[in-house]
Amino acid sequence: MSTLKIEHRTRFRYATPIVSSYNEARLTPAWLPRQRVLDSKIEISPLTWRSTYRDYWEAEVAVFEVLQPHDSLTVSSSSIVEVTGQPAREDRASWDTLAGPRFQDLLSEYLGLSPTVEPTEELAAFAKDAAGRLDPDGAAHAICDFLHEEMKYVPGATTVHTPAFEAWDARSGVCQDFAHLAIGALRSIGIPARYVSGYLHPKRDADIGETVVGESHAWVEWWTGDWYGFDPTNDREVGDHHVIVARAREYTDIPPLTGVVAGSTTELDVKVAITQTA
Repeated sequence: MSTLKIEHRTRFRYATPIVSSYNEARLTPAWLPRQRVLDSKIEISPLTWRSTYRDYWEAEVAVFEVLQPHDSLTVSSSSIVEVTGQPAREDRASWDTLAGPRFQDLLSEYLGLSPTVEPTEELAAFAKDAAGRLDPDGAAHAICDFLHEEMKYVPGATTVHTPAFEAWDARSGVCQDFAHLAIGALRSIGIPARYVSGYLHPKRDADIGETVVGESHAWVEWWTGDWYGFDPTNDREVGDHHVIVARAREYTDIPPLTGVVAGSTTELDVKVAITQTA
């Protein structure tokens, strides 16, 4: 078990003063069986109005407006979260169970192949071969291992709008691309899969009280009798250094920060700092 303090600051600077902007932020960690949120707050400057709501995917959303001229906008979130590893798994679904009408209906949202996650023929063929040789969990792990071997993590190689097939063709991308590729391959063989956004403490052996440069991160969860989290970017099981903010079909369902402004951004500065406090 780990207790992590997460500080996330995003600052926009605009080419000319913006008269108004309308925004949503999904930056508050989720309260879950393996994750307790001990404290959390979001500070916004400048600010005219704000409110909160819980969206369809059960993510906490801060919605806010700035209705005054401003040449910059800063959104800062701070959270303290107690995180444990995933519990031991017992009952695991077979291929017959996954293909049955009950779960095809209950988990249909996590089985569809949108243009964002649809795999290439090559990746779908690998997934199909793995499914023919292994049980569902084994096939899922094989897919993530394959992605980790084939893909290079290259910041800036893609954007938030890049579909999975383009990242695969380039064999490079960021955590969002690894997650979308894994999701598409898993769904193509009938394994329900969902996108997870959150944070990763990157240093497993950090000293207590040591602040490190953290990361906004993305990984996957697949369902084989229960939801199981795996980080294909780092090719490892999700543990007590992964903090969940939101889970949905793909990135566009739960972007960390999105909005509409009447102008253009000249500078974007994002900093994440994580401290393990216990």
